[in-house]
Amino acid sequence: MNDRTLVIAGALCLLAGVGAGAFGAHALKRMLSVDMLQIWQTAVLYQLIHGLGMLAVAALAVRFHAPLLSWAGTLMFAGIILFSGSLYVLALTGTKWLGAVTPIGGTLFIIGWALVAMAAWRHA
Repeated sequence: MNDRTLVIAGALCLLAGVGAGAFGAHALKRMLSVDMLQIWQTAVLYQLIHGLGMLAVAALAVRFHAPLLSWAGTLMFAGIILFSGSLYVLALTGTKWLGAVTPIGGTLFIIGWALVAMAAWRHA
């Protein structure tokens, strides 16, 4: 993703994350068990953190002009879809097999942040 696309995707992830957080705090509070609501909130937290990460990566891309940053932002976006998305579905449906997808998203987050570090290291 280029820096403009990262800003758009990051902002939309943040917009959706705030909405999901509010939805969980108000509408789902009465519908989900405490455990499932906690899973929902974990999904929201990671979505918000990595949406901000995508904005940070876009800002860094302007300075460092490193292809690794494009990959980092793309992996963060994919991580949001897989990690947070699987947790949202789990919380709403109780579908346990999606638990196998969640760590893939988490791994994408880790690799994304490693790429940010590598891009900064190489820039020196």
